[in-house]
Amino acid sequence: MKDIVKRLLQGDRRALARMVTLIENELPQAHTYLAELHQHSGKAHIVGVTGSPGAGKSTLVTRMVRELRQQDRKVGIIAVDPSSPFSGGAILGDRIRMMELAGDPNVFIRSMASRGHLGGLSTATRDVVRAMDAAGYDPIIIETVGTGQAEVEIMRTAQTVLVTIAPGMGDDIQAIKAGILEIADIFVVSKADKPGADQTAAELTMLLSLDPNRRQSAWRIPVIKTSSLKEQGIPELISAIQKHHGYLKESGMLTQRAQRQIHSEIQNLILQSVAKTLQAAVGEEEWNTLIENVTNRESDPYSVAAALQERIGLQHPIP
Repeated sequence: MKDIVKRLLQGDRRALARMVTLIENELPQAHTYLAELHQHSGKAHIVGVTGSPGAGKSTLVTRMVRELRQQDRKVGIIAVDPSSPFSGGAILGDRIRMMELAGDPNVFIRSMASRGHLGGLSTATRDVVRAMDAAGYDPIIIETVGTGQAEVEIMRTAQTVLVTIAPGMGDDIQAIKAGILEIADIFVVSKADKPGADQTAAELTMLLSLDPNRRQSAWRIPVIKTSSLKEQGIPELISAIQKHHGYLKESGMLTQRAQRQIHSEIQNLILQSVAKTLQAAVGEEEWNTLIENVTNRESDPYSVAAALQERIGLQHPIP
């Protein structure tokens, strides 16, 4: 453990795997190590792949990594799977679907459970990205849970966001919804060998042409049709991803996105600290009593929140 940071910076896969485990288990030394790694990160291109369940995200990522390996790129993959609301466990099926990549020493795959975290990501995702970045993986691809509109969290972590849509799944209607439409840097119509792919691509192109914000932007969002079965469109997709990264650098947007993401990360770290402080201050028995009092209308949530806030030393009043 003493030289885990040094070994990770040298590209040691076992050190990286150990670091990710520390991060996921929320052990105190993880943040100490991550603080050391921070100055060695910030080099990787972070690509987010999101979209509805069944849109073919995992298969698409596998094909993308194949293409990137032909370019001799060292690729990191974070695949986030949903956790059970009952047991808290996750199947981590993405690792099964990406099994063909597991033997490549220049591909590092980590499946993570969302652990109930909204937004399509695990709370540890950003820390794992930092560790992979410091270990020399570039690009790093994040595949989200696949829960629809809630997945806008990916834009707070990734630099280039791919929204994957499959024809015939109602995803064309989903794309109209503002959250998903606004986070996309590239639209991917997957399973393009199926009927309706051309129509889905045409509808997306029309929707984008109607968006006044998009018309004013220098980046024209491409709509790329891919077929993992027939292995079509993958080189074009990788080219579009790389062009978007170049656009971000040239326009200064890369720095702006990084600053926005860091702002979000610091806020989240503070909120996590507040939540842990509150958990330590209020035992389960007291929580049950407070909840029962509010339920029975003997108290109200605003008074309870204000009292707890005062107890843990927060200054700002409850709105």
